Amino acid sequence: MPTRSLILLVLAGAVLLGCTGGESETDRMAEEHDGETPTATDAARAPESPVTADTVSYTQTGEGTPVVGYMAAPANPDSILSARGQDPSSAHLPGIVVIHEWWGLNDNIRTATRRLAGQGYRALAVDLYNGATANSSDSARVLMQRTMDQPGRMRANLQAAHDYLRSETSAPHVAVMGWCFGGGRTFEAVAAAPTQYDAAVAYYGTPSSMTLEVLRETTTPILAHFGRTDQAVSPEAARDFESRFTEAGATGAIHFYDAGHAFANPSGESYVPEAAETAWSRTTDFLTQNLYP
Repeated sequence: MPTRSLILLVLAGAVLLGCTGGESETDRMAEEHDGETPTATDAARAPESPVTADTVSYTQTGEGTPVVGYMAAPANPDSILSARGQDPSSAHLPGIVVIHEWWGLNDNIRTATRRLAGQGYRALAVDLYNGATANSSDSARVLMQRTMDQPGRMRANLQAAHDYLRSETSAPHVAVMGWCFGGGRTFEAVAAAPTQYDAAVAYYGTPSSMTLEVLRETTTPILAHFGRTDQAVSPEAARDFESRFTEAGATGAIHFYDAGHAFANPSGESYVPEAAETAWSRTTDFLTQNLYP
């Protein structure tokens, strides 16, 4: 059996087991976020340089319905490219596929997408919830589980976002990045296409798809952030992933913080500013290293 087909079967099996046997990823997320709402705070950061942003249709469903995401890019890409040592007459901005948390593609994710764009990237925030967002843990659980029950559609959505950045914006390098629910999907995107992305950043994502076989095969540098007191993605699961990562000789880094789940979400109740800023600094350095080689 071809390696790619085997990986997809492993992914499908992992999702199926998570939904039918024992406590699923959705269950753990719901327990960790129980009673929370994505209440906006003043902690969200504006981009470091001016950006433009708008909604874009980057693919369509099998029924022909447009799938709409949120795209942000530097307002003056030529100056960004020049500052990065690139020739604006021939170079193009790198791209980032941005995957939302379990709340959906809300204002917090749009803010984060603009912040990434301000660093010198064309950032495309996908929508895996078909236009819906959650304002309570109960509604987020429903949306997440509905999406997890359609793994093929979810993978096709992420693949389309990658292809859009490559073909429509001529991005020479493309990363994938997500938080919470999106962190787990970041890992799955790499597992489904181990040589496709030039970098991957996962914030407290479930790493079950990162098997030893996948980690040995992937050429994608991976940066992962975990909280030491996270119960949605347990420290044990994160440490097991770290062991596999080391054994496989994978490229990248895994960091642990004195924080719980969603510590980098400024609109949540678990926000830890010190950990969030350290993780952001590591993330921007990692993206620069791999997207502006």
